[in-house]
Amino acid sequence: MDTSKKNTVYSRTDSSKVTISDDEWRKILPADVYAIAREKGTERPWTSKFENSKEVGTYYCAACGNALFKSDTKFESGCGWPSFYQPISKGSIIYVADNSHGMTRTEVECGRCKAHLGHVFDDGPPPTGLRYCINGVVLDFEKAQAAEKKYNEAEQNKETKKGE
Repeated sequence: MDTSKKNTVYSRTDSSKVTISDDEWRKILPADVYAIAREKGTERPWTSKFENSKEVGTYYCAACGNALFKSDTKFESGCGWPSFYQPISKGSIIYVADNSHGMTRTEVECGRCKAHLGHVFDDGPPPTGLRYCINGVVLDFEKAQAAEKKYNEAEQNKETKKGE
């Protein structure tokens, strides 16, 4: 995430829908994220830092922080983009008909901010048979150990305050 711009809508805990203008998005998102999330661009295949990642954790929308996919649903599809067979929840993804470029596809958008993420195809592995082909530029990732550590530190702080 580009920290030179202050993204005031980014939150991993707020689930309220984000509805701001494209001008506002342009001000708060890095150019590469804006081009894909708001202009429905596509990153070049095999360029995502997440393409071959085997880290355990959670993938989030880089535009708004919405939880999208768990790493245990990620698989090697060979398509050149990070691929998942199932979103984290039914509401985390929106499905939109996409008839651009002379094809009929299903676009997937973030369920919180409607950022373009990629497309879903029906050639994935069990148990869903789906392949969510996602632009890595619009993903943020947090390792499971980092999330667990933050949680444990918060719990310890609660206990310390109780004892005071």
